Amino acid sequence: MLRRGSPRRSLALLFLAVLFFVIPLLVVMAQTAPPPSVRPPGGVVVGEPEPPPVNILPEDSRSDIWRKIRRGEPGTVSIPNPLAGQLVQSEGENWRTVRQGPYRAYAGWFLILVIVLIAVFFILRGRVRVEQGFSGIRIPRFNFFERFVHWLTAISFIVLGLTGLNMLYGRELLMPLLGKARFAELTMWGKLAHNYLAFAFMLGIALIFLQWVWFNLPNRHDIQWLLRGGGIFGGGHPHARKFNAGQKLVFWIVVLGGTSLSLSGLQLLFPYQFSFFADTFAAFNAWFGTELPTELSPIQEQQLALVWHGVVGVFMIAVIIGHIYIGTLGMEGAFDAMWSGEVDLNWAREHHDLWVEELEAKGRVAQPAE
Repeated sequence: MLRRGSPRRSLALLFLAVLFFVIPLLVVMAQTAPPPSVRPPGGVVVGEPEPPPVNILPEDSRSDIWRKIRRGEPGTVSIPNPLAGQLVQSEGENWRTVRQGPYRAYAGWFLILVIVLIAVFFILRGRVRVEQGFSGIRIPRFNFFERFVHWLTAISFIVLGLTGLNMLYGRELLMPLLGKARFAELTMWGKLAHNYLAFAFMLGIALIFLQWVWFNLPNRHDIQWLLRGGGIFGGGHPHARKFNAGQKLVFWIVVLGGTSLSLSGLQLLFPYQFSFFADTFAAFNAWFGTELPTELSPIQEQQLALVWHGVVGVFMIAVIIGHIYIGTLGMEGAFDAMWSGEVDLNWAREHHDLWVEELEAKGRVAQPAE
């Protein structure tokens, strides 16, 4: 019998521990493969090489799969967003090349050309003066609500135009002057203003149409006005009612262009919710026999909306630059119409004689004292 604390008892316990714990642990460690992060020495083969996987179901070759991906063919995904099934969209590369290249260049040169032409016209023609001088008699032209709608639309469009041009050219023109931090802050606030003031612009377009569409329907005097260039050719001022042919052109450009801008802007504000271009192309194909594509993906719709929004926006900016020139520097007495709502009688007779005759027939024009 072993005594407590005897050497034999200690050796027996040590033997049992080695037998039941240490030896099994060494056996398990010897049979376990090294972790993947541990690389065996060169030339040492650990285990047998795994055979290549065998697919029991037929599938396309790797080259066919990548060819389909490169073409933009969508697959299936388990996440809620089905658009993620399209890994590559080749049109996006073309869109980026056009937007960063000729799109920006042509738009910029077009605006510069418009400004240069207006400057040359002003140098050659000068300011259009009131030939008979101011009479001192003021007649009402636009009431408060008409002026409110005009300035609502004008101010919102100016902000939209400036913030839109900043998104198109600001990185090259403003960021070197302001620095990255200030430019980023300016662009962030500009983007917010662009998004929310768009609804004020849409409201203004609708109100402008409702209050002035009757006065902007074409009539026989408009053809003569256009042929004489508004008085540039032939001498004298051609006949005109409340709005002449030039003002009617601006009206319809603003209404139709503003509506188009609004629709494409809504498509950009709420992406993948509308298919305006596919529907428009389908209507063109039905009406004119064209073969425009109608099977457009949501991403293609967004790309077309962005390009169209910029093209129409730049064109309208050019038109409004000309409109601002005529209403301020280009024509004496014109700005009063939208500022105070009244114009001088002689100015009205020279530019809108038929309208003045209508007011006189209704007794709304004060006669000058003899």
